[in-house]
Amino acid sequence: MSFPSAGARIRGGTMDETGRSFTVLVAHPSADLYGSDRVLLETIDGLSGAGARVLVALPEPGPLVPELERRGAAVVLSPTPVLRKSLLSGAGLLRLAAESARGLPRSVGVIRGARPDVILANTITVPLWTLAGRLTGVPVVTHVHEAEAKAPRLLRAALAAPLLLSRGILTNSQFSADTLAASLPALRGRSTVVYNGVPGPAEPVRPREKLLGGLRIAYVGRLSHRKGVDVAVEALLQLRRRGIDAELSIVGAVFPGYEDYEAALRGQVADGGAAAHVKFHGFQANVFPFLADADVVVVPSRLEEPFGNTAVEALLASRPVVVSNTSGLREAAGGYRSAQFVEPGDAAGLAAALARVAAAWPEFAAKARADSAEAEFRHSPERYGKVMADHLAQAAGGRQ
Repeated sequence: MSFPSAGARIRGGTMDETGRSFTVLVAHPSADLYGSDRVLLETIDGLSGAGARVLVALPEPGPLVPELERRGAAVVLSPTPVLRKSLLSGAGLLRLAAESARGLPRSVGVIRGARPDVILANTITVPLWTLAGRLTGVPVVTHVHEAEAKAPRLLRAALAAPLLLSRGILTNSQFSADTLAASLPALRGRSTVVYNGVPGPAEPVRPREKLLGGLRIAYVGRLSHRKGVDVAVEALLQLRRRGIDAELSIVGAVFPGYEDYEAALRGQVADGGAAAHVKFHGFQANVFPFLADADVVVVPSRLEEPFGNTAVEALLASRPVVVSNTSGLREAAGGYRSAQFVEPGDAAGLAAALARVAAAWPEFAAKARADSAEAEFRHSPERYGKVMADHLAQAAGGRQ
């Protein structure tokens, strides 16, 4: 695998609002294949479909790289700091300052080499690119995938402050837009909500006619306390204690440095005597085979989520969902007849919702099949890609 140098030039592309062809430089914080990473792929599809030339700057290699290249994007490795909670300490802030001092010249070099007409900062965790865009005179559009509504006010304001330098702000939910406005009132009214484009399975598998062998539950996503995977495990244990035959498939991995959480999950399963009924599948690039094998999908997040791609993927796969009644998850799963909402962290409530699915399976299966068509309409990747390309073309056309 080879990467273009920081001086590589990307030429040509589709037309901006002035009729000129334009080039997009995308700054993204990781090379994984989780929520915002998969949404980025839909953005790239939209830009490529419109004829734009795209260069994606990543801090390190990973499974996202071949997916980007398959869609026609060039990739450059440009290590720049990514804002993470581990940096929010005295020592962390010093490390952040040092990394920023080294990263800013690299970012400026990439911009000058690529000569883009517009930069897409794909999350608020890469603020250095927004500053680099301002220094080089290139307009920046920030696509916000975060919504830390319960973080300290000063921290939220600091995270949002670089957005004041953005030409445009796109959010993946109204909840994210409201969180930005509450964090920094100067941003009120500056965001445009663009719901994620979410591709469904190529060949949806119909729900099972009967739950022979018990209820099959799936969790898909990062393994973390925030995501509430342990809540899903406890709900499974409660179902089995009530005599309801059920099993849980966990699809995902921890973020490096948080391996203790996965160890604790495995200990929770073993202590509950459920080792034969809980399967850890690790990270999987294609989640739809696991959704096809499941009867119901859980999204038990403890904290706010800006959106809920996993819930939408489950609905596209014709599977009922049980999600936490919070934040962007309400927007993602709201209005679907096969969706149920439970309070965050409430394992008993989650178990009760899953028991309802098992008790009324034919009804939930029929509702899930109907919901699939609605989810496909709401989250059309083609429409999403066109909207994103139009926003970026407009920003490029207004370059000064």
